[in-house]
Amino acid sequence: MTKLLSAFLITVFFVQSSIGQITVWNMPKASETIKSNQWEVNDVVYKTKKTVTNPFAKKVFAVVIGENNEQRVPLFYNGNNEWVFRYSSSTIGKKSFVIESEIKDLNGIKGRFLFTENKKKERHGGIVKSEKDKRHFYYEDGSHYFNLAFECDWLFALDYGKKEIPKTEHLLGLINENGFNQVVMNVYAYDPDLDWVKDEKLKANPQHDYGQREDIFPFLGSNSNPNYSALNVDFFKHFDKVIAKMHDNEIVSHLMIYVWNKRVAWPDAGSEADNMYYDHVIKRYQAFPNIIWDVSKEAASKIAVGQNKNIVEHLEERIVRARKLDAFNRLLSVHDYGFCRKHKDDVDFISTQDWKLSLYESMLKVYNLFPDKPVFNIEHGGYEESPYNVFPGGYSNAEACLKRNYLCLFAGVYTTYYWQATSWNAIIHNPFEQPEGFKKPHFDYFKYMRKLFNTVNFEKFKPSTKYNPRSYTLVNNEEGVIMQYMPKEVHSDDIKRHLDTDFDYQNATSQWFNTITGEFTKEEKLVFEHKYGFWDYRPFRNEADAILIIRNLKQK
Repeated sequence: MTKLLSAFLITVFFVQSSIGQITVWNMPKASETIKSNQWEVNDVVYKTKKTVTNPFAKKVFAVVIGENNEQRVPLFYNGNNEWVFRYSSSTIGKKSFVIESEIKDLNGIKGRFLFTENKKKERHGGIVKSEKDKRHFYYEDGSHYFNLAFECDWLFALDYGKKEIPKTEHLLGLINENGFNQVVMNVYAYDPDLDWVKDEKLKANPQHDYGQREDIFPFLGSNSNPNYSALNVDFFKHFDKVIAKMHDNEIVSHLMIYVWNKRVAWPDAGSEADNMYYDHVIKRYQAFPNIIWDVSKEAASKIAVGQNKNIVEHLEERIVRARKLDAFNRLLSVHDYGFCRKHKDDVDFISTQDWKLSLYESMLKVYNLFPDKPVFNIEHGGYEESPYNVFPGGYSNAEACLKRNYLCLFAGVYTTYYWQATSWNAIIHNPFEQPEGFKKPHFDYFKYMRKLFNTVNFEKFKPSTKYNPRSYTLVNNEEGVIMQYMPKEVHSDDIKRHLDTDFDYQNATSQWFNTITGEFTKEEKLVFEHKYGFWDYRPFRNEADAILIIRNLKQK
């Protein structure tokens, strides 16, 4: 075993690291076989004898040959004359590689891999599209990926400059425990716009405000005094720890490469420095199976439009650039519905940002407009309140925010949760360990949401197209299951109107789910005690929004 590079990255030969999330192989010989499990991330590190001029612009690729495929994977420069070939495999078996490089010390280097079957029960590979079901997300092993996202824009800044990342680990642990399996996050952002009103309470608690850290910047220099001649390798080494820890927790990084409304001193669009940054992100993180690319947050913002290049053309070029450089074909979108709508063939899923009061109807319209794409409402206006009024959005009451998420799901689209103390520039990493009187978030509501959708197959449901006056309905004809989401303030709906004519409700059961407590009632025979089917009060009436689950016994 070679020397310890850090407490996080362990360098080994022929020994699988048991504590690190990335296994690092230092200068392996061509005759040595690098052993790894499926979907584990490996860094194969090579060092040049001489310092290379303009190293971030050099073209260095590893041509990887497997039994049935070939990949051209870019290496990235990691400082100190080190070049990293970061690789993971979705398949098992033997692979070989040879490095092609304009750098003499690297060109022609050969190596071998042996990938064995994945050992982690909860690991299923990267997120991919399915030709059989184009509306939904899937893992590489074929299982459905029920996308439930959590926004934490400034996650890159938590624990920055530390060898260990305990705050990051704690927050990611909470995210994981409560059913979320994706974090919507920036590579980098600075403070919100100048006209943003910052809560005085947040000003008084700077330990929770990460917005104006001048010691954090992806280039040399700082956001206020940028030096675009090279990238800040230490920034990316810290970011490695964050992404790797997310992978260890099976949390997908929905990675927004740019954000144009957060006062970042970006280089000019399409400039040499801009390309250096963008390419490095794609090179460095494509091997992580838990990556989804989002070219830009707020792509249509006034700041983006103010760039010295047509923003639509720039986004189109960025997409082509990412596709060409990414040897793993990670999913890609743009955080702007207008762009996705007009360029649906360029993105893998439709990103929308819809705050409308009529959210369900609006999402149902988008769902029907794109029958061959997953639809993901990244921002629906619900920002659950916290001790700091960071960004109130359209809704801040916890139950109202929960309802917004359910309305998206019952319209057939995926959704995102926001808490004001982890969205934008604020992060309270340990909300449940704060003093008495502290406004704690309702992450548990989403643990219960995950509990519900662990019992049914979301990907097999479709929104009901029948008239729906008092509830929102999903129908799974294949398995004979109907779900109705009913707000607490309304009576139960007429179930029969949503049953297909061939649905055998004489041989069906009913069960209720409480969205606030996660309680299921006992599954019982479905009985219509009144001819209209909605006269009797349901459980939890006036207490919680509830979901009625009807199952056909003959199809169960």
